[in-house]
Amino acid sequence: MRLLFNSMRQVRKQLPQHTVVNDMKKIRYTTMIILAAAIMMGACAHHMGEIAGQRPEEKITSADAYYHYSLGVNHELNDDYEKAIREYETTLRIDPWQPSVTVSLAQLYVRKDNITKAIELLEKSTIYHPDYLDTYLLLGSLYVKLQENDNAIKAFTHIIQSDPKRVEPYLYLSLLYRDSKDYEMAISSLREFLKLEPGNLMGHYYMAKIYAGMKRYDEAETWLKKTLNIKPFFESALIDLALMYEMQNRTDDVIEVYRKLIEANPFGLEARFKLGKAYLDLNRYGEAEKEFKEILSRDSTNLDARFSLGLVYFFEGANFDGAIQEFSSVLAKDPLNDRARYFLASSCEEQGEHGRAFREFQEIPPGSKLYESARIQMGMILKDGGRVREAIDLIKTALDKKGNSDELLGFLAALHEEDGDVENAEGILKRGLLFLPQSANLHYRLGVLYENAGRHEESMREMEEVLKIDEDNAEALNFIGYSYADRGIKLDEAQRMIQKALRLKPNNGFITDSLGWLYFKQNKMDLAIRYLEKALSLIPDDPTITEHLGDAYARAGLYRKALATYRKALKLKPRDSETLMAKIKGVIEQAARQGRRPEGKE
Repeated sequence: MRLLFNSMRQVRKQLPQHTVVNDMKKIRYTTMIILAAAIMMGACAHHMGEIAGQRPEEKITSADAYYHYSLGVNHELNDDYEKAIREYETTLRIDPWQPSVTVSLAQLYVRKDNITKAIELLEKSTIYHPDYLDTYLLLGSLYVKLQENDNAIKAFTHIIQSDPKRVEPYLYLSLLYRDSKDYEMAISSLREFLKLEPGNLMGHYYMAKIYAGMKRYDEAETWLKKTLNIKPFFESALIDLALMYEMQNRTDDVIEVYRKLIEANPFGLEARFKLGKAYLDLNRYGEAEKEFKEILSRDSTNLDARFSLGLVYFFEGANFDGAIQEFSSVLAKDPLNDRARYFLASSCEEQGEHGRAFREFQEIPPGSKLYESARIQMGMILKDGGRVREAIDLIKTALDKKGNSDELLGFLAALHEEDGDVENAEGILKRGLLFLPQSANLHYRLGVLYENAGRHEESMREMEEVLKIDEDNAEALNFIGYSYADRGIKLDEAQRMIQKALRLKPNNGFITDSLGWLYFKQNKMDLAIRYLEKALSLIPDDPTITEHLGDAYARAGLYRKALATYRKALKLKPRDSETLMAKIKGVIEQAARQGRRPEGKE
């Protein structure tokens, strides 16, 4: 609830001048009393600034009470709260339940972390002075701090019923209703507030926050823009707008907002970091690198920027040495940073330093979220080195530590299949599904295993189970769609499924290949070639995609391109090299029949 109180302070700064506390009437008695009144005028504004609001005329009944009150004010101005409390308590013994003094004393109790005593004092005061609204305002705030929201709502509602033009309670109520997810009441309270304060910055901002909480992003965006019309470089509103754009994948808008934040505060590093991350997410590596290097030029100890720069080098794929250097620098300062260690190991693997990669992966402990993935990467290193049995033992040990992990079980099954033990692989997946029946990953892996074993109907059933669990599973959508396309059946349904998968994963080379292959089956060669070329640009070393593109070139009569592409596919060691050799021969013969040379120009 501390945030709520901080928000209230922000709101107070936005309230108009007429809400500042009225001073007491001038006192006409002795010089001492006049002096006491003068001191008290400043003190009242000081006390009540925390709960700004207009209060009714008040009367302290004796000079003794004024004397002790003035001493209390003086002590408080000098930050001697213990003496101030004693003087205010003395004042109330002389003039019991004087409301402004009660509020001042309660505020000091709060300063001394005695909220319970403050609430007891204020609650009693409401009995004697039910029309003194500042008591309810402070009381409501303290209820909020104790998370007694029902009591807080009652206190703020009482103020509104007594004085409907009092602005603060509407805003506080909107925050309380928002926290309890009663969004309609929150909006209603804010609308009343904005009727009284139509230009209030925080009123507009909180309206945007409420609509965002309701996932009504269009309205939230409208209110954020209204907020920014009032204060164009209001950082909180700009950050919220950027985050909302991120959720909607409006990346160009995200970048525009972060640029505006940097324009407002060129030396602020947070917005620049977020801009760099946005560029990284868009694979705009050069621009991302520039932002992270700018941060490091100003703060070389910024580990987040250094780690992110390492990610730029890693995903760009052209500077693994740079990635290793950045991740190593992060680990030198933060040895327990598992993410940096994981990407350091991955960078070493990409550089062919398999031994070092294995050792770095091994350092990631079982308690890390990256443990399972690290063990799978270690298993891959062993498998690729022809040490499948060692990889199996490694994953079994990891399972002993992690229990029934669908990722580890799925990989273990794949290792057994690689080792030629399909029966054991199937048994692992089925046993895993007994414990994890809703694991889309295990159903998917079982489906792939069945497909590889030529059990097509069982394979399709498993993929359908995946979609029952997760209707947006791009891999299963692609699997079924490609299966239909490859067999030349249900092509409309295949197109719907593959296009949905591609929307979910727009830069996935295998899904792009599936769509290209579907167009090939539909004899739409221009589209087929476009998507197959894109697929090959995404995954340049896949023999199947390469062969598919060669097929499309051949059918389109582009014999030179077809021959070159088939020969490239042959070098990539396809499963069926004999069929591919026959295709190469067929292209040459077809070109000859048409009097064309496939090695020449098209």
